[in-house]
Amino acid sequence: MLILGLNTFHADSSAALVDADTGRLIAAVAEERLNRIKHFAGFPERAIRECLKIAGAEPHDVAHVAIARDASANLTAKLGFALKNLPRMPQLARQRLQRRAEVESAPQLLERALGFAKGKLPAQVHHLEHHLAHLASSFLVSPFDRAALLSIDGFGDFASTMTGVGEGTSIKVFDRTLFPQSMGIVYSAVCQFIGYTQYGDEGKVMGLAPYGQDTYRDFFDELVQLKDGGRFRLNLDYFVHHTEGVDYTFDAEGRPTVAPLYSQELVKKFGPARLPRAELTQREMDLARSLQASLERVYFHVLRDLHARTGCDRLCLAGGVALNSVANGMIFDQTPFREVYIQPAAGDDGTAIGAAYWVLNQVLNRPRSFQMRHASTGPEFDDAQIADVLGAARIPAERLSEDALLDRTARAIADAKVVGWFQGRMEWGPRALGNRSIVAHPGHPQMKDILNARIKHREWFRPFAPSILAERLGDYFECSHPSPFMLMVYKTRPSAYQALCAVDHVDHTGRVQTVDRDENPKYYRLIEAFERLTGIPAVLNTSFNENEPIVCTPAEAIDCFQRTHMDALAIGSFFCHKQGAT
Repeated sequence: MLILGLNTFHADSSAALVDADTGRLIAAVAEERLNRIKHFAGFPERAIRECLKIAGAEPHDVAHVAIARDASANLTAKLGFALKNLPRMPQLARQRLQRRAEVESAPQLLERALGFAKGKLPAQVHHLEHHLAHLASSFLVSPFDRAALLSIDGFGDFASTMTGVGEGTSIKVFDRTLFPQSMGIVYSAVCQFIGYTQYGDEGKVMGLAPYGQDTYRDFFDELVQLKDGGRFRLNLDYFVHHTEGVDYTFDAEGRPTVAPLYSQELVKKFGPARLPRAELTQREMDLARSLQASLERVYFHVLRDLHARTGCDRLCLAGGVALNSVANGMIFDQTPFREVYIQPAAGDDGTAIGAAYWVLNQVLNRPRSFQMRHASTGPEFDDAQIADVLGAARIPAERLSEDALLDRTARAIADAKVVGWFQGRMEWGPRALGNRSIVAHPGHPQMKDILNARIKHREWFRPFAPSILAERLGDYFECSHPSPFMLMVYKTRPSAYQALCAVDHVDHTGRVQTVDRDENPKYYRLIEAFERLTGIPAVLNTSFNENEPIVCTPAEAIDCFQRTHMDALAIGSFFCHKQGAT
């Protein structure tokens, strides 16, 4: 018996498949990796089919469908807001009706996708509130029997924040912060003002922040006021989402867009917003730093209250704000929490897992038996499939033993070559974690510039990340808490500045991935091989892509390899290199 979890008609559409008999997560895939549309916000038809393919299952094997949206959630608050505001917000009224219709259409779309006649879907359909799905996505697959829980993002089902406590298979909700109060909205609005207007640009502004100063602290303290009980309140004069609604739409291809969230009051305060691609000034850098500092104050305010309320030293986090790895890395210093678990897809894609496990543990009353210790949940391809694609592309390749492949790849990295690394099952979540990665020398002084000029073409201020052997973390960073999903930023030890110069940000921090021998043995052995050559137990790891979703298939990997100035490609058992590279 299978449970299909869905995040649908919301950014980062996704599907997850759980075996109800064993509790095992069989597959989890974001739709964008299959249709190649970044942050796709429609129905995840391809992801559903891929999950079933990975499972070797048929549509009739799915007994339960869990959708991480519930139009009836927080209904009283929605109605109260509507009575006050919708008469002067006709656009928002239309959007809410459209969103409700989309959610309610999911079973019909599922019937069509799976080949069932109308009204003949054999599975039972369940709807789960957005933030409850977030909490479930972290706690129910965590290693903790009991933990404090926080979900925080822009908004979903009329809420922006949810706190609670998890124990066993149960989740007790403490509080919800309802629309229009939202720290996620604040972050997105200021990102837009700074000139980063695309959906998902918040991570860029997080990377820009260390170049600025907290010049505007007084303004941000007035913009977001801390209240008793771990609450916060916005000065809504600087926003339009409460008066005009959030113009959150997606185009015909499913790309999500959000219209400006800030009001003219912000323009009066700081002058005209920066246009995308315009030159960055110190104003933007200082706004980024002050914004990040404000988020950290709110984050830790909520978390300290949550710790006091639960008395629990273990914490599970989810929601888009939980992707803020800078703030996450400070939790151990700024709060009493001693252990933190964040599922690799902490954003909205991860709610598909949360919805599925909620049905398993709450509806079916099955015990918890699965812990998500790695992110390898997507498609994989064997050497025969890879050989066919290499042959069709007429790319010379050597088939090597695993030891020889690791040695050849490690030597290429040590020689300052840029190598595509395509191995095993595709990762779940926004980070490449050693299965669909581009790897390079972390101690080469020009490597950041080489990658940006030849392959990534990213903003100059964005850092690259290190993958480090888990047991060596404390030798190179001022923290020893594992970070297997690259969701923590830690201070680099001064003794490691030179060895990690290509992944050491301007403020001497790194967004770390710790690599465990048991969870990703081949990637671990690659880093070991590199350490034997260089003395450095880490590699630079960036996503295998060029301004597109991370590659999924061998064909996509080979296409990226050919059109960029990558030096070599290690794909399955095959090693390919371009002329002049060894």
